[in-house]
Amino acid sequence: MRGAGKHGADSIQSEITRSRPMSPIPDDLSIVKDDMVAFIEGHGMRRFHGFVDYEEVQCVMWEMGGNPEGWKDFVELAKAAAVPFLTMHAWTLESVELDEMVERLQNSEFTDGDDVDDARWLRAHIGKVGYLQLGWAYQGSMFLCEVSTEWYDRYQHLLEVSDEFGGLTLDEPDQDEEN
Repeated sequence: MRGAGKHGADSIQSEITRSRPMSPIPDDLSIVKDDMVAFIEGHGMRRFHGFVDYEEVQCVMWEMGGNPEGWKDFVELAKAAAVPFLTMHAWTLESVELDEMVERLQNSEFTDGDDVDDARWLRAHIGKVGYLQLGWAYQGSMFLCEVSTEWYDRYQHLLEVSDEFGGLTLDEPDQDEEN
């Protein structure tokens, strides 16, 4: 039998859950990655471990349309197209990468404290898989399906900020100007 205190806490938690939109994508994609491997192999296909840079080759991006398991349709389409393998890439947040980004943000004159705080907040995600990419080639194009967490998207934004402004200082004269 439940106590009145526990029941009240359950009601409060239930109310919080209803009022806050839940992301259909989990906070750590490790389980999704394992599911992808099993699903691909279950279809008799192989995996090629590699990342496809969509800025380097002609690509068509898969739209999952809000379906967190839309990648399964992507794999089934690859099977129907008779592709022998899919490319697969998984990205995990590493402490060294995060530390370097935090340092660049701290040393930049153009980032604000919120960016540095957000970057530090990402420490809670070290060791977690934040991004997955599946791909297959067909008639000269790469077809790609990407799944990412909300924190990975924030990490990418902060990475761009740190790359743009991290090494830029306006007070120091340029070497060309000195000569």
